Amino acid sequence: MTALQAFIDFSITVIGPVLLLIAIGYGFYRQDLLDDSFVEKASRLIFNYALPALLFVNISASDISALTDPKTIAIGISGTLIVFLFYIVWVCFYVPRREDRGVIVQGAFRSNMGIIGLAYCANAYGTEGLAYASIYLGALTILYNVLSVAVLNIFQGSTFSKTRIVKGILSNPIILSIVAGVLVSYFSLPTPTFITNSLGYFAQLTLPLALLCTGASLRFKSLGKEWQWVLLACIGKCFLYPIVLLSLALTFDISGLSLGVVFLMAMSPTAAASYVMVRKIGGNHQLAAQIIAMSTIASLPITIVGYYIMLRFTDIV
Repeated sequence: MTALQAFIDFSITVIGPVLLLIAIGYGFYRQDLLDDSFVEKASRLIFNYALPALLFVNISASDISALTDPKTIAIGISGTLIVFLFYIVWVCFYVPRREDRGVIVQGAFRSNMGIIGLAYCANAYGTEGLAYASIYLGALTILYNVLSVAVLNIFQGSTFSKTRIVKGILSNPIILSIVAGVLVSYFSLPTPTFITNSLGYFAQLTLPLALLCTGASLRFKSLGKEWQWVLLACIGKCFLYPIVLLSLALTFDISGLSLGVVFLMAMSPTAAASYVMVRKIGGNHQLAAQIIAMSTIASLPITIVGYYIMLRFTDIV
């Protein structure tokens, strides 16, 4: 297969279904078939139950020793910290409103890996890619939560409890499901077939429903004078964050599926969870919503172009 053929195949089979479901979700919202109440309840269902089921099923049925790559995880953590620290310095010099700084920093690094990233990896690499990406997701989810809570509270001028952060991580359904899946896989623990099948049916809800909700939650109104802060966050999320992670990956000879997962997870847009977190602390949630919407739209064509460049110059297939 030539680079052009691989590029066309990637655009149609990997990006195409994700874009289509997001567009359908937005269309359903415009037709009042999906409203904010439905999206809120469905999102809780996804993140508390369906997504954990998906992660557990895929990890527990995989060879965990072959999927766990400390070097790739270290690259994800290091790259995230680099972008995080760079943006903290940048916003302090460039953004006048202190309350907006934490929102922008979070929008620049916190990827929607749990939905769009996993969908990319599943479409591109199948079950193996989904399981590999799930392990990567687990490690970075912990880091994302810690950094987001810290930066939002610092710039909001409030204090944050270390105990609350630890409690939130230990009770996170996504992290718990990944740990459970790893234990089942590593120790070859038997799982009753009816439980595995039931979780499998439930897991099948995750990506289609989540992508529909992603589309239904997009808001493009009232960019107004905040457009420059949205652009600042999107530059970080769609360009700087992927470039830093890919540079580290190539420096340390990451290739094949591992490189593909790093690329696709890094290219996923700003996570919807960033809006929830900003709103919870009383921050500028309208800015957070605009960053999510614009990064979601911008990331799709940028991912396609980025993949073509990766095909020409790296071993990403």
